[in-house]
Amino acid sequence: MSAIEHLLKPHVRDLGDFTVRRLLPAAATQTVGPFIFFDHMGPVALPPGQGADVRPHPHIGLATVTYLFEGEIVHRDSLGSEQVIRPGDVNWMTAGNGIVHSERSPDTVREAGARLHGIQTWVALPKAHEDEAPSFHHHPGATLPKIEQPGVRMTVIAGDAFGKTAPVKVFSRTLYVAIEMDAGASLVIPPEHAQRGIYPVDGSVALDGEALPAEHLVVLTPGETVTLSAMAPSRVMLLGGDPTDGRRFIYWNFVASSKEAIDAAARRWEDDQFPHVPGETERIPLPPRKA
Repeated sequence: MSAIEHLLKPHVRDLGDFTVRRLLPAAATQTVGPFIFFDHMGPVALPPGQGADVRPHPHIGLATVTYLFEGEIVHRDSLGSEQVIRPGDVNWMTAGNGIVHSERSPDTVREAGARLHGIQTWVALPKAHEDEAPSFHHHPGATLPKIEQPGVRMTVIAGDAFGKTAPVKVFSRTLYVAIEMDAGASLVIPPEHAQRGIYPVDGSVALDGEALPAEHLVVLTPGETVTLSAMAPSRVMLLGGDPTDGRRFIYWNFVASSKEAIDAAARRWEDDQFPHVPGETERIPLPPRKA
């Protein structure tokens, strides 16, 4: 399978209310394009009266990208943003030099028990933008470019793909596409981006005739044209873009090109020097560092 450079297996992480399958970072590669974290959450159905509650926590040096297949999340941040994200929408939060946010199920869905299924990613900011002022942008699904081919429906979430460009502001060339495929459909993926990854969300797909394992991230060999085919109705995420400008340090929710920036952010959080999320009184404490 010369078209595959790496095959990344998932690592399960417990977030309290539910678990996620984390594909990036991995031992074989820290990033695919600018993507440095890739989490597949759900599908999960929480008991009646319960919902997801990710308490306020900080970020630096990255942008968070949320894309849902099912469910709703209320995003609140220290800029004063409050936004419900629904399936097909994009929430893009640029942390820059520091932002705090929470993610919770809306009260309206808790009575029956919240359902949740989606992808959350972190994009490492280029060094020139790591210290940029934080920002938040919501893009309804209707504003995102749609591409249709026989048996294939695509949404360009961020960056450019197949001749279309999303309205989401990115800081380096980015590839991020949600793909739905009917059984028997196929899609040719050109080598127009330096780095590319394929993640089968559900269904059954093959790459150049070879079946791909479920819940694995396939990193493609640069420069190779590949054909993705579906043996059953399937959903797939296509991601990548230009590589990051150097390796990144990661500690908890912080990403930076220097250890000093990580250490400074950790001290700021411990000393309660990050801005607060209006209306929120909880906060996640700084976790101990691994030896």
